[in-house]
Amino acid sequence: MAPPTVGTDTTGSLRIAAALCGRDGQLIGPGSVDHLIERLLTHKNGPTLTPLSPQDERLLAAAIDLAQQSRDHGNHPFGALLASPSGEVLCQAENTVVTQNDITNHAELNLVSKACRTLTVEQLATGTLYTSTEPCAMCCGAIYWSRIPRVVYALGEDELAVLVGGSSELVLQLPSRQVFAAGSPKVEVSGPHLHGAGAAVHKDFWT
Repeated sequence: MAPPTVGTDTTGSLRIAAALCGRDGQLIGPGSVDHLIERLLTHKNGPTLTPLSPQDERLLAAAIDLAQQSRDHGNHPFGALLASPSGEVLCQAENTVVTQNDITNHAELNLVSKACRTLTVEQLATGTLYTSTEPCAMCCGAIYWSRIPRVVYALGEDELAVLVGGSSELVLQLPSRQVFAAGSPKVEVSGPHLHGAGAAVHKDFWT
């Protein structure tokens, strides 16, 4: 069976979404996912992603761990954190849409709200936001207005749409880069990354 066709979308995630599920529709193991993604990313027609630094990878993995904690706490599997240039975690948050009965309580929005109340303007303006899944348009707005200059995410929003599948959950398929491009100064966006771990935290959740 031929691998999925690699496209030239700006996020680099649409071409990978089909690889996250096996023939039976179930998520395949992280090792297999990583192997397929590597094949797709090196396809001659597709763009390549800049590899994560060890610090970025560690912090993004921590955001995915927060997503698992969110799921364990009865919420949707999303987590986010803000780190300083040196890699110090300044603030972190989980999704709380279920436990607080507020559909706007996405992990990134919770994080930005908490960070704005507890951190300095300089800490916000020099930090990097790491999130387990690409932020939606609502969360992008909050990130932009807080002046956080950089976002690193694991799972892409179009990949999430594949995982959600036929469930009743709403997915706004608007790439974060497109949202941030409408503002100035620009927000640097890096992702998708760590697809295997990013997808695994969603396994069997949306069914």
